[in-house]
Amino acid sequence: MLHKAANVIRTTKAGSAATAAAKSGAEASGSMVVMARVLAPYGIQGWIKARTYTASIAALLDYKTWWLAPAGDAEAWREFAVRVARQHGDTLVAALDGVADREAALQWRGAWVAVPRSALPEPVAGEFYWSDLVGLIVGNRAGETLGRVTKVLETGAHPVLQVESEDGGERLIPVVAAYVDAIDPAAGRILVDWPADY
Repeated sequence: MLHKAANVIRTTKAGSAATAAAKSGAEASGSMVVMARVLAPYGIQGWIKARTYTASIAALLDYKTWWLAPAGDAEAWREFAVRVARQHGDTLVAALDGVADREAALQWRGAWVAVPRSALPEPVAGEFYWSDLVGLIVGNRAGETLGRVTKVLETGAHPVLQVESEDGGERLIPVVAAYVDAIDPAAGRILVDWPADY
């Protein structure tokens, strides 16, 4: 099963619904794993409202420290202690130390919310974090290299690997049993049933 951000991908043939890409909400930057994105300030006392990229909206509530980076600079992480956070419909709202009023919260609109990769629990056998897939080489059954995973895209029905070839071409490969045979982060490879000319 493929899950977003702080969730995992099951590599069995039951492929189902990650980079953690900071730009897409499914990639990670360095050792940070993007878990959410700040939508807007919430109220006038410095609270933020965030949309999570996790299978469970409440998953981010388990962490007492969040790291935020401006949307335009996914490398400029800043640590914030979480004073209070709770689920609010399909979002989270939180009060962070150092964000005292609506104007301060407004500066973080669009920011990425992450936690260090080391803070996440190890996935069980056969499951992987989206962020662990970014950079893996994708090859097909014919032994041809199709490229590297640059992002894991959320499509609603199932995740999709964005694969960039050496010549700059791009493929979008659905993470479903019909196309993904195996994911092996230790070997740095994903095996797919996907022709090189498609």
